[in-house]
Amino acid sequence: MQRDIFDAEHDAFRDLARTFVAKEVTPFHEQWESDGQVSREVWLAAGAAGLLGTDVPEEYGGGGVEDFRYNAVLLEELSYAGASGIGFPLQNDVVAPYLLRLASDEQKQRWLPGFCSGATITAIAMTEPGTGSDLQGIQTTARQDADGDWILNGSKTFITNGILADLVIVVAKTDTDAGSRGFSLLVVERGMEGFERGRRLDKVGMKAQDTAELSFTDVRVPKENVLGELGQGFVYLMQNLAQERLSIAVGSVAGAAAALQHTLEYTKERTAFGKPVSAFQNTRFELAEMDTEVTITQVFVDRCLSEHVAGRLSIPDAAKAKWWASDVLKRVVDRCVQLHGGYGYMLEYPIAKAFVDSRVQSIYGGTNEIMKEIIGRSLTS
Repeated sequence: MQRDIFDAEHDAFRDLARTFVAKEVTPFHEQWESDGQVSREVWLAAGAAGLLGTDVPEEYGGGGVEDFRYNAVLLEELSYAGASGIGFPLQNDVVAPYLLRLASDEQKQRWLPGFCSGATITAIAMTEPGTGSDLQGIQTTARQDADGDWILNGSKTFITNGILADLVIVVAKTDTDAGSRGFSLLVVERGMEGFERGRRLDKVGMKAQDTAELSFTDVRVPKENVLGELGQGFVYLMQNLAQERLSIAVGSVAGAAAALQHTLEYTKERTAFGKPVSAFQNTRFELAEMDTEVTITQVFVDRCLSEHVAGRLSIPDAAKAKWWASDVLKRVVDRCVQLHGGYGYMLEYPIAKAFVDSRVQSIYGGTNEIMKEIIGRSLTS
C-alpha cells in the first residue's frame, strides 16, 4: 500500500539519509558492535550532513523545519539498515523537544550549536535501578546551596548514549515533600566533578549502542543549568513521552518491514525438497499474515505521525502505537527466524541480529504493560 504522508522534500531527505547510512554507518557497524559504542566521528558526519536537529532554528545550526516526519524518515532508514547502535533518534526525537521548548535563550546559545553539529552528544537520565517505568519513584535528589546552585546525588541506569554523552538531562527531586510537583530537570555536562559513568552495560542486543550506568556524587550543577521551571519536571516528562513513544513505534514497524523483506528474499532463494521454501503453502501463509499485519500497523503509525505533526496526537494513541508496533515487531521477527530455519539463529544473518535487537522495543519508553494501563485509564476514567 502506497504511503501518502511524505512529500518531495521528505523523499529527498530520505535519499540523503539512505546514502549517509550506506556510506558512514553500515561499513562500520560490525566494528562498533565489537567496541560497544559508535565513533564520535559518525556524529560529526551526521551533523555536517544535516541529519541532526532538523527542527532546531537555523540560527543555532539546525534545519529550521518543525516537522517530525523528517525524524521519522531518518529513523526508518536506520531501522531498514539494522543500524541499532546509532543514537541519533535519542538526540533528535527525545532530547530535542526538551531543549527547544524549555531552554532559555542563553542555554540555547550554549547547547544547540553543538547539538546540531554532532560535537555535543546528548542523553536523558530518567530510569533508576529501582524505578523502571515508575517515574514517580525516582530517588535522585538535588538540594540548593547558599549560592543558588544545586548539589546533585543519585544514580541512573539503562541510559542510552551514556558513555558518549556530553550533556545529560537529569530528572531529580528538588523538593522531597512535594510529590509529583517536586521533580525538576537539571542539565549535567561532561567534566562536572562528581559525575561518573559506570560500566557499559552488556545487553542481549543493540551491542553498538552505548547504554550505561551514571552516578552523581555531590555534583554541583549551576543554577543556570536548570531546564524549565522548578517542580515541573514530571509534567515535562509526560508532555514529551508521547513523541518518544511514537518514535519507538516508527522504528518498530520499519524494523518489522525490514525483517519481512529479508525473509521474503531468503525463502525465494533457499530450497528444500527440491523447490524454494517460498513455494510451500505454510510459508506463503506465514508471509501473507505478516505482510498484512505490518501493512495495517504502518497505516496506524502513519496516521499517528500525521496527528503528531498537526499537534493532535493524544497520550493514549501514542501508547497504542508504541505497544502495538513493538509487539508486531517481536511477532514478525520471531516468525521470520523460524522461516530461516537454522540459519535464522546465526548472527551473520540480518534476521538473527534483528531478533536480539528488537526485544527491547516493548520494554523501553515505558513497558507495554504500562502502555496498556495508560490506554485503559483513558477508557475508564
